[in-house]
Amino acid sequence: MTSSDLSSAPATQPPAQRGATWAALRPLVLRLHFYAGMLVAPFLLIAATTGFLYAASVQIEKIVYRYELTAPAAQTRLPLAQQIEAARAARPDGKVSAVQPAAEAGSTTRVLLDVPGLAPSTRLAVFVDPHTAQVRGTLESYGSSGALPVRAWISNLHRHLHLGEPGRVYSELAASWLWVVALGGLLMWAGRRRTRRRQLVLPERGVAGSRRLLSWHGSVGLWVVLGLFFLSATGLTWSTYAGANVGELRAALGWTTPEISTASGGHAGHAPGDHQPAAASAISADQVAQTARSEGLSGPLEIAWPAETGGPYVVKEIDNQWPVRLDQIAVDPATGQVTARLPFASYSPAAKLATWGIDAHMGLLFGLANQLLLMGVAAGLITLIVLGYRMWWRRRPTGGPAAPPARGAWRQVPRAALAPPALLAVGVCVFLPLMGISLAVFLVIDILLGRRART
Repeated sequence: MTSSDLSSAPATQPPAQRGATWAALRPLVLRLHFYAGMLVAPFLLIAATTGFLYAASVQIEKIVYRYELTAPAAQTRLPLAQQIEAARAARPDGKVSAVQPAAEAGSTTRVLLDVPGLAPSTRLAVFVDPHTAQVRGTLESYGSSGALPVRAWISNLHRHLHLGEPGRVYSELAASWLWVVALGGLLMWAGRRRTRRRQLVLPERGVAGSRRLLSWHGSVGLWVVLGLFFLSATGLTWSTYAGANVGELRAALGWTTPEISTASGGHAGHAPGDHQPAAASAISADQVAQTARSEGLSGPLEIAWPAETGGPYVVKEIDNQWPVRLDQIAVDPATGQVTARLPFASYSPAAKLATWGIDAHMGLLFGLANQLLLMGVAAGLITLIVLGYRMWWRRRPTGGPAAPPARGAWRQVPRAALAPPALLAVGVCVFLPLMGISLAVFLVIDILLGRRART
Protein backbone atom coordinates (compact mmCIF):
# COMPACT_ATOMS: atom_id res chain seq x y z
CA MET A 1 0.00 0.00 0.00
CA THR A 2 1.42 3.37 -1.04
CA SER A 3 1.32 6.66 0.81
CA SER A 4 -1.38 7.86 -1.57
CA ASP A 5 -3.46 4.86 -0.60
CA LEU A 6 -3.10 5.78 3.07
CA SER A 7 -4.00 9.42 2.49
CA SER A 8 -7.12 8.44 0.62
CA ALA A 9 -8.30 6.00 3.32
CA PRO A 10 -11.50 7.08 5.09
CA ALA A 11 -11.00 8.76 8.48
CA THR A 12 -14.05 7.11 9.93
CA GLN A 13 -14.83 3.48 10.46
CA PRO A 14 -16.58 1.73 7.55
CA PRO A 15 -20.18 0.69 8.19
CA ALA A 16 -19.24 -2.95 8.71
CA GLN A 17 -16.66 -2.03 11.36
CA ARG A 18 -19.05 0.37 13.07
CA GLY A 19 -21.64 -2.38 13.11
CA ALA A 20 -19.15 -4.78 14.63
CA THR A 21 -18.21 -2.21 17.27
CA TRP A 22 -21.83 -1.68 18.24
CA ALA A 23 -22.44 -5.43 18.25
CA ALA A 24 -19.63 -5.76 20.79
CA LEU A 25 -20.72 -2.72 22.81
CA ARG A 26 -24.38 -3.67 22.89
CA PRO A 27 -24.04 -6.40 25.56
CA LEU A 28 -22.15 -3.91 27.74
CA VAL A 29 -24.91 -1.30 27.32
CA LEU A 30 -27.52 -3.98 27.96
CA ARG A 31 -25.67 -5.12 31.05
CA LEU A 32 -25.52 -1.58 32.46
CA HIS A 33 -29.20 -1.05 31.61
CA PHE A 34 -30.03 -4.34 33.36
CA TYR A 35 -28.19 -3.57 36.59
CA ALA A 36 -29.30 0.05 36.74
CA GLY A 37 -32.86 -0.99 36.00
CA MET A 38 -32.86 -3.68 38.67
CA LEU A 39 -31.15 -1.73 41.44
CA VAL A 40 -32.04 1.91 40.77
CA ALA A 41 -35.59 1.38 39.50
CA PRO A 42 -37.10 1.40 43.03
CA PHE A 43 -35.70 4.91 43.55
CA LEU A 44 -36.96 5.94 40.12
CA LEU A 45 -40.39 4.49 40.91
CA ILE A 46 -40.62 6.56 44.10
CA ALA A 47 -39.43 9.68 42.28
CA ALA A 48 -41.91 9.13 39.44
CA THR A 49 -44.85 8.49 41.78
CA THR A 50 -44.15 11.50 43.99
CA GLY A 51 -43.33 13.56 40.90
CA PHE A 52 -46.72 12.68 39.41
CA LEU A 53 -48.35 13.92 42.61
CA TYR A 54 -46.19 17.05 42.64
CA ALA A 55 -47.18 17.89 39.06
CA ALA A 56 -50.80 17.99 40.26
CA SER A 57 -49.98 19.90 43.45
CA VAL A 58 -50.63 23.35 41.95
CA GLN A 59 -54.20 22.36 41.14
CA ILE A 60 -54.58 20.60 44.49
CA GLU A 61 -53.41 23.77 46.23
CA LYS A 62 -56.02 25.86 44.41
CA ILE A 63 -58.77 23.47 45.50
CA VAL A 64 -57.68 23.01 49.12
CA TYR A 65 -57.12 26.73 49.74
CA ARG A 66 -59.86 28.08 47.54
CA TYR A 67 -61.31 30.22 50.34
CA GLU A 68 -57.98 31.91 51.12
CA LEU A 69 -57.02 32.40 47.48
CA THR A 70 -60.28 33.85 46.22
CA ALA A 71 -62.61 36.69 47.16
CA PRO A 72 -66.00 37.87 45.84
CA ALA A 73 -65.43 40.18 42.88
CA ALA A 74 -66.40 43.85 43.26
CA GLN A 75 -66.10 47.08 41.29
CA THR A 76 -63.92 49.02 43.72
CA ARG A 77 -60.56 48.07 45.22
CA LEU A 78 -59.15 49.48 48.45
CA PRO A 79 -55.68 51.06 48.55
CA LEU A 80 -52.91 48.52 48.92
CA ALA A 81 -51.70 50.26 52.08
CA GLN A 82 -55.08 49.62 53.74
CA GLN A 83 -54.91 45.93 52.85
CA ILE A 84 -51.42 45.70 54.33
CA GLU A 85 -52.60 47.36 57.55
CA ALA A 86 -55.36 44.76 57.82
CA ALA A 87 -52.74 42.00 57.59
CA ARG A 88 -50.60 43.72 60.22
CA ALA A 89 -53.58 44.00 62.53
CA ALA A 90 -54.30 40.30 62.11
CA ARG A 91 -50.72 39.37 63.00
CA PRO A 92 -49.11 42.25 64.92
CA ASP A 93 -46.11 40.02 65.75
CA GLY A 94 -45.13 39.88 62.08
CA LYS A 95 -43.00 42.22 59.99
CA VAL A 96 -44.00 42.81 56.38
CA SER A 97 -41.41 41.43 53.97
CA ALA A 98 -43.39 41.44 50.72
CA VAL A 99 -46.83 41.84 49.24
CA GLN A 100 -48.40 40.31 46.15
CA PRO A 101 -51.35 42.47 45.08
CA ALA A 102 -54.44 40.71 43.78
CA ALA A 103 -53.59 40.09 40.13
CA GLU A 104 -57.08 39.46 38.80
CA ALA A 105 -60.74 39.82 39.70
CA GLY A 106 -61.79 37.32 42.33
CA SER A 107 -58.29 36.80 43.81
CA THR A 108 -56.91 37.94 47.16
CA THR A 109 -53.89 40.03 48.06
CA ARG A 110 -51.11 38.02 49.70
CA VAL A 111 -49.16 39.86 52.40
CA LEU A 112 -46.01 37.99 53.46
CA LEU A 113 -44.81 38.46 57.03
CA ASP A 114 -41.65 37.45 58.83
CA VAL A 115 -42.93 35.87 62.03
CA PRO A 116 -40.76 34.54 64.87
CA GLY A 117 -40.63 30.78 65.17
CA LEU A 118 -41.04 29.87 61.51
CA ALA A 119 -38.60 27.57 59.74
CA PRO A 120 -35.91 29.04 57.46
CA SER A 121 -37.19 30.23 54.06
CA THR A 122 -40.72 30.23 55.46
CA ARG A 123 -43.00 33.24 55.82
CA LEU A 124 -46.57 33.70 56.96
CA ALA A 125 -48.97 34.59 54.16
CA VAL A 126 -51.99 36.68 55.15
CA PHE A 127 -54.74 36.63 52.51
CA VAL A 128 -56.72 39.86 52.32
CA ASP A 129 -59.86 40.63 50.35
CA PRO A 130 -58.79 43.61 48.17
CA HIS A 131 -62.33 45.03 48.16
CA THR A 132 -63.16 44.89 51.90
CA ALA A 133 -59.76 44.41 53.61
CA GLN A 134 -61.21 41.32 55.29
CA VAL A 135 -58.54 38.78 56.25
CA ARG A 136 -59.63 35.47 54.73
CA GLY A 137 -56.94 33.36 56.34
CA THR A 138 -53.27 32.86 57.13
CA LEU A 139 -51.02 30.07 55.86
CA GLU A 140 -47.32 29.36 55.88
CA SER A 141 -45.61 30.14 52.57
CA TYR A 142 -42.49 28.20 51.63
CA GLY A 143 -39.54 29.27 49.53
CA SER A 144 -39.36 31.62 46.58
CA SER A 145 -42.19 29.78 44.81
CA GLY A 146 -44.62 30.66 47.62
CA ALA A 147 -45.86 27.10 47.97
CA LEU A 148 -48.60 26.73 50.56
CA PRO A 149 -48.60 23.85 53.09
CA VAL A 150 -50.15 21.11 50.95
CA ARG A 151 -47.89 21.79 47.95
CA ALA A 152 -44.86 22.18 50.21
CA TRP A 153 -45.65 18.82 51.84
CA ILE A 154 -45.84 17.12 48.45
CA SER A 155 -42.65 18.90 47.33
CA ASN A 156 -40.72 17.67 50.36
CA LEU A 157 -42.06 14.17 49.80
CA HIS A 158 -40.68 14.27 46.26
CA ARG A 159 -37.37 15.86 47.24
CA HIS A 160 -36.40 13.89 50.34
CA LEU A 161 -39.34 11.78 51.57
CA HIS A 162 -39.59 14.05 54.63
CA LEU A 163 -36.28 12.67 55.86
CA GLY A 164 -34.38 15.94 55.59
CA GLU A 165 -30.93 16.15 54.02
CA PRO A 166 -30.22 12.36 54.25
CA GLY A 167 -33.37 11.74 52.24
CA ARG A 168 -32.09 13.83 49.34
CA VAL A 169 -29.68 11.01 48.53
CA TYR A 170 -32.57 9.03 47.06
CA SER A 171 -33.66 11.78 44.68
CA GLU A 172 -30.09 12.57 43.60
CA LEU A 173 -29.42 8.89 42.93
CA ALA A 174 -32.57 8.68 40.84
CA ALA A 175 -31.75 11.84 38.86
CA SER A 176 -28.13 10.73 38.34
CA TRP A 177 -29.13 7.41 36.79
CA LEU A 178 -32.33 8.36 35.00
CA TRP A 179 -30.59 9.75 31.92
CA VAL A 180 -28.20 6.78 31.77
CA VAL A 181 -31.01 4.23 31.89
CA ALA A 182 -33.00 6.22 29.35
CA LEU A 183 -30.04 6.59 26.98
CA GLY A 184 -29.15 2.91 27.19
CA GLY A 185 -32.72 1.91 26.50
CA LEU A 186 -32.94 4.33 23.57
CA LEU A 187 -29.76 2.97 21.97
CA MET A 188 -30.87 -0.62 22.30
CA TRP A 189 -34.40 0.03 21.09
CA ALA A 190 -33.28 2.11 18.09
CA GLY A 191 -30.63 -0.51 17.21
CA ARG A 192 -33.06 -3.42 17.01
CA ARG A 193 -33.84 -4.93 13.65
CA ARG A 194 -37.46 -4.53 12.61
CA THR A 195 -39.44 -5.09 9.46
CA ARG A 196 -41.54 -1.92 9.66
CA ARG A 197 -40.80 1.57 10.96
CA ARG A 198 -44.12 1.58 12.75
CA GLN A 199 -42.70 -0.94 15.21
CA LEU A 200 -40.23 1.70 16.40
CA VAL A 201 -42.88 4.06 17.77
CA LEU A 202 -45.90 1.82 18.34
CA PRO A 203 -46.26 -1.57 20.05
CA GLU A 204 -46.35 -4.59 17.77
CA ARG A 205 -49.69 -6.18 17.02
CA GLY A 206 -50.40 -9.86 17.23
CA VAL A 207 -47.53 -10.74 19.56
CA ALA A 208 -47.67 -12.07 23.10
CA GLY A 209 -45.51 -12.89 26.08
CA SER A 210 -42.10 -11.30 26.53
CA ARG A 211 -42.06 -9.93 23.00
CA ARG A 212 -45.28 -8.00 23.66
CA LEU A 213 -43.89 -6.63 26.93
CA LEU A 214 -40.66 -5.57 25.22
CA SER A 215 -42.61 -3.90 22.41
CA TRP A 216 -44.62 -1.83 24.88
CA HIS A 217 -41.52 -1.10 27.00
CA GLY A 218 -39.57 0.20 24.01
CA SER A 219 -42.40 2.20 22.47
CA VAL A 220 -43.41 3.92 25.69
CA GLY A 221 -39.76 4.66 26.43
CA LEU A 222 -39.32 6.29 23.03
CA TRP A 223 -42.31 8.55 23.62
CA VAL A 224 -41.10 9.83 27.00
CA VAL A 225 -37.32 9.71 26.58
CA LEU A 226 -36.87 13.44 25.99
CA GLY A 227 -38.92 14.19 29.08
CA LEU A 228 -36.77 11.78 31.10
CA PHE A 229 -33.57 13.52 29.94
CA PHE A 230 -35.07 16.89 30.88
CA LEU A 231 -36.21 15.78 34.34
CA SER A 232 -32.82 14.23 35.04
CA ALA A 233 -30.89 17.35 34.02
CA THR A 234 -33.09 19.83 35.87
CA GLY A 235 -33.48 17.58 38.90
CA LEU A 236 -29.71 17.44 39.37
CA THR A 237 -29.61 21.22 39.83
CA TRP A 238 -31.42 20.78 43.18
CA SER A 239 -29.27 17.87 44.36
CA THR A 240 -26.73 18.08 47.15
CA TYR A 241 -23.50 16.85 45.59
CA ALA A 242 -24.05 17.06 41.84
CA GLY A 243 -25.97 20.31 42.38
CA ALA A 244 -22.90 21.90 43.95
CA ASN A 245 -20.87 20.91 40.89
CA VAL A 246 -23.55 22.31 38.59
CA GLY A 247 -23.45 25.60 40.51
CA GLU A 248 -19.67 25.82 40.23
CA LEU A 249 -19.80 25.08 36.51
CA ARG A 250 -22.45 27.74 35.91
CA ALA A 251 -20.42 30.29 37.87
CA ALA A 252 -17.25 29.44 35.95
CA LEU A 253 -19.03 29.82 32.60
CA GLY A 254 -20.92 32.97 33.62
CA TRP A 255 -24.29 31.23 33.43
CA THR A 256 -25.59 32.33 36.84
CA THR A 257 -28.90 34.15 37.16
CA PRO A 258 -28.25 37.90 37.60
CA GLU A 259 -29.52 39.79 40.64
CA ILE A 260 -30.80 43.33 40.73
CA SER A 261 -28.71 45.91 42.59
CA THR A 262 -30.17 46.80 45.99
CA ALA A 263 -27.37 49.12 47.10
CA SER A 264 -28.58 52.21 48.96
CA GLY A 265 -28.46 55.38 46.93
CA GLY A 266 -27.50 57.40 49.98
CA HIS A 267 -30.62 59.59 49.79
CA ALA A 268 -33.20 57.54 51.61
CA GLY A 269 -34.13 60.35 53.97
CA HIS A 270 -32.69 58.84 57.18
CA ALA A 271 -30.14 60.68 59.30
CA PRO A 272 -26.96 58.89 60.31
CA GLY A 273 -27.58 56.66 63.28
CA ASP A 274 -31.33 56.69 62.67
CA HIS A 275 -32.59 53.11 63.18
CA GLN A 276 -36.06 53.76 61.86
CA PRO A 277 -37.54 50.51 60.43
CA ALA A 278 -37.06 50.07 56.71
CA ALA A 279 -40.81 49.83 56.21
CA ALA A 280 -41.28 53.43 57.38
CA SER A 281 -40.57 55.01 54.00
CA ALA A 282 -41.67 58.28 52.46
CA ILE A 283 -43.74 56.58 49.78
CA SER A 284 -46.57 54.08 50.11
CA ALA A 285 -46.90 50.62 48.65
CA ASP A 286 -49.51 52.03 46.26
CA GLN A 287 -46.96 54.51 44.90
CA VAL A 288 -44.42 51.73 44.48
CA ALA A 289 -46.97 49.66 42.56
CA GLN A 290 -47.85 52.68 40.40
CA THR A 291 -44.17 53.25 39.63
CA ALA A 292 -43.85 49.62 38.58
CA ARG A 293 -46.84 49.90 36.27
CA SER A 294 -45.45 53.08 34.71
CA GLU A 295 -42.20 51.19 34.05
CA GLY A 296 -44.11 48.55 32.11
CA LEU A 297 -44.29 45.83 34.76
CA SER A 298 -47.60 43.99 34.75
CA GLY A 299 -49.19 41.56 37.16
CA PRO A 300 -48.86 39.38 38.93
CA LEU A 301 -46.30 41.40 40.90
CA GLU A 302 -44.41 41.01 44.16
CA ILE A 303 -43.23 44.08 46.07
CA ALA A 304 -40.39 43.18 48.43
CA TRP A 305 -39.76 45.53 51.35
CA PRO A 306 -36.28 47.06 51.79
CA ALA A 307 -33.95 44.52 53.35
CA GLU A 308 -32.18 47.25 55.32
CA THR A 309 -32.74 50.86 56.31
CA GLY A 310 -32.41 53.08 53.27
CA GLY A 311 -32.50 50.16 50.84
CA PRO A 312 -34.91 50.10 47.91
CA TYR A 313 -38.17 48.30 47.34
CA VAL A 314 -37.74 45.55 44.76
CA VAL A 315 -40.69 44.95 42.46
CA LYS A 316 -40.66 41.92 40.21
CA GLU A 317 -43.01 40.19 37.85
CA ILE A 318 -43.79 36.66 39.04
CA ASP A 319 -45.74 35.33 36.08
CA ASN A 320 -44.06 31.93 35.71
CA GLN A 321 -46.65 30.80 33.19
CA TRP A 322 -45.40 33.29 30.61
CA PRO A 323 -41.63 32.90 30.47
CA VAL A 324 -40.66 36.45 29.48
CA ARG A 325 -42.61 38.46 32.07
CA LEU A 326 -40.00 38.34 34.82
CA ASP A 327 -38.66 41.92 34.83
CA GLN A 328 -37.52 43.60 38.07
CA ILE A 329 -36.97 47.19 39.24
CA ALA A 330 -35.64 48.77 42.44
CA VAL A 331 -37.50 51.82 43.80
CA ASP A 332 -36.02 54.34 46.23
CA PRO A 333 -38.25 54.48 49.36
CA ALA A 334 -37.73 58.21 49.82
CA THR A 335 -38.13 59.62 46.33
CA GLY A 336 -39.99 56.89 44.47
CA GLN A 337 -37.35 56.99 41.74
CA VAL A 338 -36.25 53.82 39.98
CA THR A 339 -32.66 53.12 41.01
CA ALA A 340 -32.04 49.88 39.11
CA ARG A 341 -33.61 47.75 36.39
CA LEU A 342 -33.18 44.11 35.55
CA PRO A 343 -35.21 43.15 32.47
CA PHE A 344 -35.50 39.45 31.78
CA ALA A 345 -34.38 40.18 28.22
CA SER A 346 -30.92 41.04 29.59
CA TYR A 347 -30.41 37.54 31.01
CA SER A 348 -27.83 35.41 29.26
CA PRO A 349 -29.25 32.55 27.16
CA ALA A 350 -28.01 30.05 29.77
CA ALA A 351 -29.69 31.97 32.62
CA LYS A 352 -32.94 32.10 30.66
CA LEU A 353 -32.79 28.37 29.96
CA ALA A 354 -32.09 27.67 33.64
CA THR A 355 -35.10 29.78 34.68
CA TRP A 356 -37.39 28.13 32.17
CA GLY A 357 -36.06 24.67 33.01
CA ILE A 358 -36.69 25.08 36.74
CA ASP A 359 -40.18 26.48 36.17
CA ALA A 360 -40.98 23.64 33.77
CA HIS A 361 -39.72 21.01 36.23
CA MET A 362 -42.00 22.53 38.88
CA GLY A 363 -44.99 22.50 36.55
CA LEU A 364 -45.30 26.30 36.48
CA LEU A 365 -44.33 27.06 32.88
CA PHE A 366 -47.46 27.48 30.71
CA GLY A 367 -49.62 26.33 33.62
CA LEU A 368 -51.94 23.34 33.22
CA ALA A 369 -50.38 22.16 29.95
CA ASN A 370 -46.99 21.87 31.68
CA GLN A 371 -48.53 19.97 34.59
CA LEU A 372 -50.33 17.50 32.32
CA LEU A 373 -47.14 16.90 30.34
CA LEU A 374 -45.17 16.19 33.53
CA MET A 375 -47.86 13.81 34.72
CA GLY A 376 -47.71 12.02 31.38
CA VAL A 377 -43.92 11.61 31.58
CA ALA A 378 -44.15 10.40 35.19
CA ALA A 379 -46.88 7.92 34.26
CA GLY A 380 -44.72 6.74 31.35
CA LEU A 381 -41.74 6.16 33.65
CA ILE A 382 -43.91 4.19 36.08
CA THR A 383 -45.14 2.08 33.16
CA LEU A 384 -41.57 1.43 31.98
CA ILE A 385 -40.49 0.26 35.44
CA VAL A 386 -43.47 -2.04 35.86
CA LEU A 387 -42.96 -3.54 32.38
CA GLY A 388 -39.23 -3.92 33.02
CA TYR A 389 -39.74 -5.87 36.22
CA ARG A 390 -42.44 -7.93 34.51
CA MET A 391 -40.01 -8.88 31.73
CA TRP A 392 -37.38 -9.82 34.30
CA TRP A 393 -39.88 -11.97 36.17
CA ARG A 394 -40.96 -13.85 33.04
CA ARG A 395 -37.36 -14.46 31.91
CA ARG A 396 -35.87 -15.40 35.27
CA PRO A 397 -34.57 -18.97 35.55
CA THR A 398 -36.84 -21.17 37.64
CA GLY A 399 -35.74 -21.32 41.25
CA GLY A 400 -33.17 -18.52 41.02
CA PRO A 401 -32.58 -14.92 40.07
CA ALA A 402 -32.43 -13.81 36.47
CA ALA A 403 -28.99 -13.91 34.92
CA PRO A 404 -27.68 -10.65 33.50
CA PRO A 405 -26.52 -10.43 29.86
CA ALA A 406 -23.38 -12.31 28.87
CA ARG A 407 -20.01 -11.06 30.09
CA GLY A 408 -16.82 -10.38 28.19
CA ALA A 409 -18.16 -8.95 24.94
CA TRP A 410 -16.52 -5.60 25.63
CA ARG A 411 -13.11 -7.26 25.19
CA GLN A 412 -13.88 -7.56 21.46
CA VAL A 413 -14.26 -3.79 21.11
CA PRO A 414 -11.17 -2.02 19.69
CA ARG A 415 -9.41 0.01 22.36
CA ALA A 416 -9.64 3.13 20.22
CA ALA A 417 -13.42 2.79 20.25
CA LEU A 418 -13.62 1.85 23.93
CA ALA A 419 -11.37 4.61 25.31
CA PRO A 420 -13.63 7.66 24.63
CA PRO A 421 -16.72 6.27 26.40
CA ALA A 422 -14.54 5.02 29.26
CA LEU A 423 -12.99 8.48 29.77
CA LEU A 424 -16.41 10.08 29.46
CA ALA A 425 -17.76 7.70 32.11
CA VAL A 426 -14.97 8.65 34.50
CA GLY A 427 -15.64 12.35 34.02
CA VAL A 428 -19.39 11.89 34.50
CA CYS A 429 -18.85 9.89 37.69
CA VAL A 430 -16.62 12.63 39.11
CA PHE A 431 -19.26 15.25 38.28
CA LEU A 432 -22.07 13.02 39.62
CA PRO A 433 -20.54 11.48 42.77
CA LEU A 434 -23.49 9.30 43.77
CA MET A 435 -23.58 7.80 40.31
CA GLY A 436 -19.86 7.01 40.56
CA ILE A 437 -20.26 5.32 43.93
CA SER A 438 -23.27 3.28 42.82
CA LEU A 439 -21.52 2.32 39.57
CA ALA A 440 -18.61 0.98 41.63
CA VAL A 441 -21.13 -1.07 43.62
CA PHE A 442 -22.58 -2.45 40.37
CA LEU A 443 -19.12 -3.49 39.20
CA VAL A 444 -18.35 -5.23 42.49
CA ILE A 445 -21.65 -7.11 42.32
CA ASP A 446 -20.94 -8.09 38.72
CA ILE A 447 -17.47 -9.37 39.58
CA LEU A 448 -18.74 -11.37 42.53
CA LEU A 449 -21.53 -12.90 40.46
CA GLY A 450 -19.02 -13.74 37.74
CA ARG A 451 -16.74 -15.54 40.17
CA ARG A 452 -19.68 -17.38 41.66
CA ALA A 453 -20.76 -18.53 38.20
CA ARG A 454 -17.29 -19.94 37.47
CA THR A 455 -17.14 -21.97 40.70
